[in-house]
Amino acid sequence: MAETSHLRATLIGFTAVIMWSFLALFTAASGKVPPFQLSAIAFAIASIPGIAVLAARPARRAALRQPAKVWVAGIGGLFGYHFLYFTALRNAPAVDAGLIAYLWPLLIVVGSALLPGERLKWHHIAGAVAGFAGTALLVTRGGGLTLSGAYTLGYICAFLCAFTWSGYSLISRSFAKVSTDVVTGFCLATAVLSLVCHVLLETTVWPASAGEWLAVIGLGLFPVGLAFYAWDFGVKRGNIQVLGAASYAAPLLSTIILILFRFGEPGWRVVVACLLITGGAVLAAREMILGKKS
Repeated sequence: MAETSHLRATLIGFTAVIMWSFLALFTAASGKVPPFQLSAIAFAIASIPGIAVLAARPARRAALRQPAKVWVAGIGGLFGYHFLYFTALRNAPAVDAGLIAYLWPLLIVVGSALLPGERLKWHHIAGAVAGFAGTALLVTRGGGLTLSGAYTLGYICAFLCAFTWSGYSLISRSFAKVSTDVVTGFCLATAVLSLVCHVLLETTVWPASAGEWLAVIGLGLFPVGLAFYAWDFGVKRGNIQVLGAASYAAPLLSTIILILFRFGEPGWRVVVACLLITGGAVLAAREMILGKKS
């Protein structure tokens, strides 16, 4: 029964990866809305389902009464990741910053060795490395990286971005008894902080059409909404090594989705990346697939 529950939680966590794969599509379709403004709107929308649940079931509001360390970790994870990611993109080439930031799944797999009761094995690391290789091929499109000293600030923010999300995910594991309902509060706080950054750093640009508004709403409901609730549940109760390695499926699925919606072009790199990322995820999940205990 425990193994079934563990598998179910892992699969729920993986739905977050699937939803994150739509992030690029929704962002591209949202028009010219600035990043922090888009983040503020999306996280405000993301908090609405959670608020509705808490309103309908008052007893669950007790989940919001958590120690300060839970709030610091949660808000630091959600807002900190997005703040550092946007800052990295402003101060370094998107390819460089994106690839560095996407070290977080590998860091989760390696960092899981520090968690109580977890055993890190060679196939976990090998699977994550294969996934990163596939992601690198997709992000760089087979080309090189700029890696110029002029972009040092951007690179530092991208690295901090990777450590922030991996750290948040690993710390969430240690808060396994904390209800996922608390993510509602994290989203609401992130929306407010993003709004502050928008007011200070950006010029307001609203979606220009109904289609762009639908993209923004979709962003808030799924990649920036339900995904964070699913991820919280998965890393707390599922196989965190498998989730870490399988997270490299997000950029692959994202690329495929962009191609299907004619925002990208197919090619051999997508096929090779598919083999690397899928193979890496299967390798990392070897024991789960074979039904062996870790």
